[in-house]
Amino acid sequence: MNLRTLASLALLVPGLARAQTLTHWQLQDSARVHAPATIVSTAAYRPIDWYRATVPGTVLTTLVNNHVYPEPLYGENMRAIPESLNRTSYWYRTTFLVPAANRGRHTWLHFAGINYSAEIWINGHQVSTTRGAFLRTDIDITSFVTPGTRATLAVFISPQPHPGTPHEHTIAKGVGQNGGITAIDGPTFLSTIGWDWLAAVRDRDTGIWLPVTVSTTGPVIIKDAFITSDLSPTFDSANLTVAATLQNLSAQSIAGTLTGIITGDRAVPISFTQQLTLPANASTPISLDSKTLAALHLDHPQLWWPNGYGPQNLYHLKLTFSLAGRTSDRDTTQFGIRKIDYQVPDSENLTLSVNGVRIMVRGGNWGLDEALKRIPRARLDAQFHMHALAHLNMIRNWVGQSTSPDFYDLADRYGILLWDEFFQPNPADGPNPTDIPTYLANVIDKAIRYRNHPSIAVWCARNEGYPPPSLDESLRTLMATLDPTRLYQSNSADGRGVSSHGPYFWRAPRFFYDLKESFKTETGAVSIPTLESIQGMMPKKDWETIDDDWAQHDLARGAQHGDEYPTALAHRYGPIRNLADFVRKAQLANYEVFRAMYEGRNAQMFTATTGVLTWMSHPAQPSFVWQLYHYDLEPNASLFAVEKAAETIHIQLNESTGAIQLINNRPDPLTSLTVGLTVFNAESQMVAQKTLPIASVQPSSTFTVAQFTPPASISPVYFVKLDLLSTDSHPLSSNFYWQASVQDDLTALATLPTVALQASATTRIAGDDTLITVTLHNPTPTIALMAHLQLHQKQSGKRVLPVFYSDNYITLVPGESRTVTLQCATKDLAHQSPLVLLDGFNIDVDATDAAVSIAPNLNAQPLHSPATNLVP
Repeated sequence: MNLRTLASLALLVPGLARAQTLTHWQLQDSARVHAPATIVSTAAYRPIDWYRATVPGTVLTTLVNNHVYPEPLYGENMRAIPESLNRTSYWYRTTFLVPAANRGRHTWLHFAGINYSAEIWINGHQVSTTRGAFLRTDIDITSFVTPGTRATLAVFISPQPHPGTPHEHTIAKGVGQNGGITAIDGPTFLSTIGWDWLAAVRDRDTGIWLPVTVSTTGPVIIKDAFITSDLSPTFDSANLTVAATLQNLSAQSIAGTLTGIITGDRAVPISFTQQLTLPANASTPISLDSKTLAALHLDHPQLWWPNGYGPQNLYHLKLTFSLAGRTSDRDTTQFGIRKIDYQVPDSENLTLSVNGVRIMVRGGNWGLDEALKRIPRARLDAQFHMHALAHLNMIRNWVGQSTSPDFYDLADRYGILLWDEFFQPNPADGPNPTDIPTYLANVIDKAIRYRNHPSIAVWCARNEGYPPPSLDESLRTLMATLDPTRLYQSNSADGRGVSSHGPYFWRAPRFFYDLKESFKTETGAVSIPTLESIQGMMPKKDWETIDDDWAQHDLARGAQHGDEYPTALAHRYGPIRNLADFVRKAQLANYEVFRAMYEGRNAQMFTATTGVLTWMSHPAQPSFVWQLYHYDLEPNASLFAVEKAAETIHIQLNESTGAIQLINNRPDPLTSLTVGLTVFNAESQMVAQKTLPIASVQPSSTFTVAQFTPPASISPVYFVKLDLLSTDSHPLSSNFYWQASVQDDLTALATLPTVALQASATTRIAGDDTLITVTLHNPTPTIALMAHLQLHQKQSGKRVLPVFYSDNYITLVPGESRTVTLQCATKDLAHQSPLVLLDGFNIDVDATDAAVSIAPNLNAQPLHSPATNLVP
């Protein structure tokens, strides 16, 4: 099959008009279904002892929801689930009413995603097949159904042909080898064989993982609208081009009207019409632009910007094809108007500019959105929300494992650029795909399906390697045709100054200032979750012993050096009394390393570096490593460290050279600023203070304010506080560092006395959300280090998740106050009063009982639990 044929097949996708989502699915192992497909797919078949199926979902999701197996991601439960699940075929089955209104029209069946291959049967007839997890399947079932009656749909699904043998995560063997033979199957969830961030998922995510819908059209359908924009050099006008394919399904030519309406969040609606005659049984490509339709020229377009650089303005195009006043089909497409450039005159390295503004890329990698593909929109929304709060502006969709419509829509809405990949891992992690037609069909459909999303910045062919030359050339040719406006990057670790390959283990901050590549697509560190998150992911018997349960959740020998981390933590901060102490000290380590991961790049922004993506920002399973928030959606200190380092206007201490640096990510200069430098000793006494005026800082640049040298005879541990103020003394940025006189020895932090903070809170309702404002005050002469707020339901004591904090893990010097906002869905409080618990490195709090109660988190205090000497 040649590329032109493949591209043509991928374009045969009807618009979803008035789609009905199919429900009430059932599932059964095919070995237990003895009737032939011609009977299973009819009303005559009576399914006995079939499972109520979860669709969208996977086979394992259905079995868990039917209590066949316990939650796979808790403790070591996955180990007891048999590998036979990925070597079994399954029947899915449901019935649905075909509306009587469909008489005289076409009825369509749409599958948005099936893993891996399927035969689709309806009313005793096989109507289609599909292969590859990322390919849509759209079927005209008009001749197989009768409007006004129920239809029976049965889908015979087979897992990927090469599920492989996983490497189990254990203390003795570490996390084992990544991937394996599974990569030979190409477009699938190949990570589910097991990686150093994911235990093997037993069914390899086989199943109907995206919704199934039914729609109706007339004889003409609209397929794959593609909207491109050509912005003027001053970005104050845009010429739009609207392309689509109209397919006439009838045996006679048809004359009709194509109507387009473009609406925007803050834009005046635009409309246009075209009279068209379409030949019989043919597909007709159309392309409309401002040369023939003046309405497609926009003055002062509302531009789409990445997070932190401007608003995420979005437009919607609604196309309708009508015959004699009756709608045949309609299609709605979301798009944005923006221009991305990939290189600047003074560098050959990949440098993103959006709408003429250089973007310092700060982002994260997603390996897989969720181990079992349990990805309701609300969960994805929370994850993108936290990325946006952390001031991140890019997510790398590693090997395309998180490809779903909601993923792209939320990236648009939160201003998160996407480095989007196809379906090949590092060559060391698996072989090249062998079924090239299936591979290319999935690539083509993915590109056509999502290319209108303004968030997509880069299409990348392979993780940490080049595709085979012939495949690379095919992909390059395809993308130049399907989406010529974006960069095609063959390799995530080579070309245009791009590199990967970690390191992935915890290191002291100074190491993150040694830059060997311009655009870093992978570097990471261990990232320990909160105590409550750990307690929620494994049984109590495993809390105080670093055993195979910890290894199952990635803290073991491997790229993350999980076997070395506990000892390294104890060497840096002192012996670990118990799990609570482990978490308390780990949050210091989280904050140090994730702040440095981005501040190290800030230090040489647009000179030696143009981007950094942490490995990883998001966990697919409960984990001890590589994350900004836990699987349960509670952020740890890592997220707030990134939020600090990635500020639009930022003050920092270069922990390699001692330079005090001001980072301006804005396209405009900064003027008349003041930097305050304050140094405290281990007794929290102020030992130095300076005020440093700054006349101006250029746009998109890093400015060195001064050189910091600690005072002579400073204590073994000391603290540096930086404050950036505007001319009217308005705070623009602040930063706080704990430093060691003897390199890497911060054990003297243990001498900090406990600080009892004062706290007050108010609450209000805003739409569906509850907003809680908490003010913390340190009335003592001691520094309060890393105060952590955690929201609970007061009566039940349960954590509220997710919660979006304006800041957290907050350090207060003597006499200092700070106000923090917490946002949660009101429904998540379950009609209970809010309770804010506080913990931290040396934190207590004066309890209050009010509309918002405040209390110390005793569970998180190391002295509240027995000593286990978790790490000597």
